[in-house]
Amino acid sequence: MSIEPEAPEPRWAVPPVGGWTADDLDTLPNLPPHTELIDGSLVFVSPQTLFHSRAVSFFEWQLQSLVPPDLEVVREFTIDIDRYNRPEPDVIVVDGEIIQDPNQTRFPAESVRLAIEVVSPESLTRDRETKPVKYARARIPHYWRVENHDGRAVVYVFELEPSTGAYTSTGIFHDRMKVSVPFPADLDLTAITARRRAAPPE
Repeated sequence: MSIEPEAPEPRWAVPPVGGWTADDLDTLPNLPPHTELIDGSLVFVSPQTLFHSRAVSFFEWQLQSLVPPDLEVVREFTIDIDRYNRPEPDVIVVDGEIIQDPNQTRFPAESVRLAIEVVSPESLTRDRETKPVKYARARIPHYWRVENHDGRAVVYVFELEPSTGAYTSTGIFHDRMKVSVPFPADLDLTAITARRRAAPPE
């Protein structure tokens, strides 16, 4: 009976001294999908809930029809904050001119007008504490955090305060979300968790 050789340990299993860098995300082989870089450490995504999937799709498609022509909506795409931080917001709104190459793998943080994170149990601390600090430091003007409260979507809206460089809360929205910045939006949040009913037979 032959013994199968053990699979080699992936290169990213042991970080280098000082941690991984933003450029490493494009060169490390066999990284799991949607790997993020936070403070030089690789962060892997756990299996997502149905709420998370629906919320990301909702904001992606709703905002597509609302953003001005010079902006673009992109889901699950990494942004460069600095050498050791390359997070992947669930949805971002970016300056359209930054999208030039279909093979590009990231956007500079300064091109982002809005970052949206849909909170999962494993990402709670990152989405409430770690990421907002980094997004504010990168001067992303708007940040929305979406949470599941007993089966209902709640959206926490933040805007960058220029004098402090920190986010300030500008609203908490249940059922319906109506804002004027970074562009006018009037959203029915109940649609995120509403069950889709089959059409009646003819």
